[in-house]
Amino acid sequence: MGYVIDPPRQATLPIEGTEATFPIRRIYCIGRNYADHAIEMGHDPDREPPFFFQKNPDNVDVSGDFIYPPHTSDVHHEIEMIVALKSGGRNISLDDALSHVYGYGVGLDMTRRDLQGQMKKMGRPWEIGKAFEHSAPMGPLVPAEKIGHPDAGRVELKVNGDTRQTGDLNQMIWKVPEMINYLSEYYELAAGDLIMSGTPAGVAAVTKGDVMVGTVEGVGEISITVV
Repeated sequence: MGYVIDPPRQATLPIEGTEATFPIRRIYCIGRNYADHAIEMGHDPDREPPFFFQKNPDNVDVSGDFIYPPHTSDVHHEIEMIVALKSGGRNISLDDALSHVYGYGVGLDMTRRDLQGQMKKMGRPWEIGKAFEHSAPMGPLVPAEKIGHPDAGRVELKVNGDTRQTGDLNQMIWKVPEMINYLSEYYELAAGDLIMSGTPAGVAAVTKGDVMVGTVEGVGEISITVV
């Protein structure tokens, strides 16, 4: 039995050093996972239960460009470490969580902050501010078998050479095993899932022509131009 329309292209990420690619199934994004970012967004950084929102697989862009979106004048950068799963399941234990990780990468959670703020005030979902085209620029994945499971290391974003965001993976309120454990209580995780692990303080607006260079120590670097 054939399809009535052509199936959509499978969203993928490149794997560093190979011609292979990683097929993307879902993208889970944890909110306010660094205390200093929670404070700058006007929230209490105490360890409350985590919350997640989603981006769409086809929001991922590996071109090196970020296309400035419509209906906004306040697009913010959020540098994050990406966690890529090779397997999944339900009710994954903390001890077993890292065995499901294929590798790690560097990405940006680009946000139409003005539209997100409007939705918050109206008590509506955030998708219009988070899950839009090209809103997830990412670099290649690096297998965990090459770099292990980073739990410390500098996280940084520079815009036009000026440092905007700095933090350390060891400052994450919810660590990678805890995120996997928590998500698996509410969803059936699977191979191809990505987790965007949160951003440190310093989020701010970008304009066309800006060059964003983001690094996660021990994982990699991306360079993205706003066009």
